[in-house]
Amino acid sequence: MSTAETPFKISVSESQLTLLKRKLEVTTFPDELDNVQWKYGVPLADMKRLVSRWKEGYDWRKEEAALNEELPQFTKDVEVNGFGTLNVHYVHAKSKVAKAIPLLFVHGWPGSFIEVRKILPLLVQPTSSELPRFHVVAISLPGFGFSEAPSKPGFGGVKFAEICHKLMLSLGYNEYVTQGGDWGSHITRYMAHFYGGTHLKAWHSNYPTGPAPTFGSQPFSYLRALLTPSLPREKAIETRTQYFYSRGKAYYEQQSTQPQTLGYSLADSPVGLLAWIYEKLIIWSDTEGEEGYIWDDDEVLTWISIYWFSRSGPAAASRIYYESVQAKERHIWTSSTIPMGASFFPKELKYSPRTHIISWANLVFESEHKSGGHYAAHEKPELLVGDLQKMFGRGGPAFGVAGTEGY
Repeated sequence: MSTAETPFKISVSESQLTLLKRKLEVTTFPDELDNVQWKYGVPLADMKRLVSRWKEGYDWRKEEAALNEELPQFTKDVEVNGFGTLNVHYVHAKSKVAKAIPLLFVHGWPGSFIEVRKILPLLVQPTSSELPRFHVVAISLPGFGFSEAPSKPGFGGVKFAEICHKLMLSLGYNEYVTQGGDWGSHITRYMAHFYGGTHLKAWHSNYPTGPAPTFGSQPFSYLRALLTPSLPREKAIETRTQYFYSRGKAYYEQQSTQPQTLGYSLADSPVGLLAWIYEKLIIWSDTEGEEGYIWDDDEVLTWISIYWFSRSGPAAASRIYYESVQAKERHIWTSSTIPMGASFFPKELKYSPRTHIISWANLVFESEHKSGGHYAAHEKPELLVGDLQKMFGRGGPAFGVAGTEGY
């Protein structure tokens, strides 16, 4: 494959900006019960404040210029078996250290390539020469951001893994490592299974989830998991996970069964899109205590605007749920022997017990943190990067695995 890259700059047309403002100006808000706060969903006061800001004070052109300045972006055509060629958008920042470690960062939903923004400079050019450097690639998954979306059914998590792998090879990275959360965790787990050892040399996740061993498939692992007491971190997250399954998973059922029906609202109403994703930004992150993350309104609006101005429209990204669930990919048994690292944040939605993880991964690195939620790269960039530096740096369990030491 050619390693040539086509430079890319975000450039939203004036007509798109005009249409967005017109739609915001004719917004009709629903009513709201008294004193319910977040019990019924996003509070009306929050939505009115954000819509007013998006309409009057928010400056997309300023944000657009900042993204283009901070993130070196490119596009490349990548062929996927059975789906032809897709034009992929990605961030690619190379360290000045030639022996830096090639790292692929894979986002999830409702994220995008913007999640690499804070960790990028810390990985590429850390403050100390004692820390490893990375060449960082952050893909916009097909249907997200400014990547082309598949035009026919069947493009699930395994195909996302294929295109991620082929992108790295096309950039000349024959050996590389990965980091992923949310869908990025599932995709990189598939990558570890299909491409681990030959090309993918190690992987790290801040959302370490996967299948539970069964007595039929892995009797020893099943009995070990059954008889091993839960770790303190696993007990601590039980309430959070129970809440997610009982009160916060309706989006999953909708997007995995009837995404097209939902898509009309997301594509036509910027306020509907804002509410749909803003809810997840707030509830899924750790906003409690002195170390809790405080979302700035403009920060939220930039996150949402990337979906609104995305190449294929905001509905395309939700189809990953349908394709993966209908293909029963979550039930595909995957395993790998390459080194795997996991970071555990207390306000994550869920993660697999350690006894499950070691049944399908070679867990060589673990790190527990006192604060942080679902969006680790965005909420706690220093902590996430610190874990990667420990895992891949000198003395770390995955030092030198990708044929380079990072120094």
